[in-house]
Amino acid sequence: MRRLALPRFGDASLAAISQRDVRAWVADLSARGLAPATVQKAYQLLGKVMGAAVDAGMLAQSPCRRVPLPKVEREEMRFLTPDQVATLADAIASRYRALVLAGAYGGLRIGELAGLRRNRVDLLRGIVQVAEIVVEVRGVLHMGPPKTRASRRTVGLPRFVVEELAAHLAAPGDLEDFVFTAPQGGPLRLPAFRARVWRPAVISAGLDGLRIHDLRHTAVALWIAAGANPKEVSARAGHASVSFTLDRYGHLYPEADAALRDRLDALYGTAQPALTRPGRSAASAARLWPQCGPRRPWE
Repeated sequence: MRRLALPRFGDASLAAISQRDVRAWVADLSARGLAPATVQKAYQLLGKVMGAAVDAGMLAQSPCRRVPLPKVEREEMRFLTPDQVATLADAIASRYRALVLAGAYGGLRIGELAGLRRNRVDLLRGIVQVAEIVVEVRGVLHMGPPKTRASRRTVGLPRFVVEELAAHLAAPGDLEDFVFTAPQGGPLRLPAFRARVWRPAVISAGLDGLRIHDLRHTAVALWIAAGANPKEVSARAGHASVSFTLDRYGHLYPEADAALRDRLDALYGTAQPALTRPGRSAASAARLWPQCGPRRPWE
């Protein structure tokens, strides 16, 4: 708002801002070389402000309507194989080995991993409760609940990840302590962690350019490969809807579709003589489906 919207509209009255002005502003942002995602976010923020003005009776209608926006080309997501995950876990500092595995197999975001406390880890049941996040904004740490209801969830972990967490938590500590802390103690600060721990580890593992968030993409890919359906993936990842899961990861389901078709073929093979099998007369089909009248039941 401060950097992109206010320089153009800060001195204008609400009623003086037209839809044409907003269109010209969006076009100017794109012409300046800003990323399409940045332009979209700036426009969405201005739209929320104008929508609030409409709700407050200060405007009859919002000027942020039917404005063409630049298309965001989604970057190809990067996924690790189980072997690559193991290599990275071996390469990173030992105190963060469990963090890598929890991210790659549990799908927790880095803010969720940083906010995970000991009392939210149930080693006997093999689950972690995502109830708090830690993020750093302009050098200031912010702690609080996840931003959406779906993000507050319970995630089950494979046994080998639970064992790694058990070893990690073997050192004494209070239940309110964070599971993963900075090297000198205290909450995990992402910029410092990325520069001092993450980047050296990914280079050592031969995975240069790997982002921390790619562990989450890896987890989703592994869940799908293990047979999880979209509803399960959505719940485990903390997505707001199954449609979002399919939009982001639907292309990873072709093998699942092939397996479904194989199962349908198997069901067909074990069924009673099929109505569509060559040689079956229309009369015999009509006896089985009298409600279909003279039409063939498969039409």
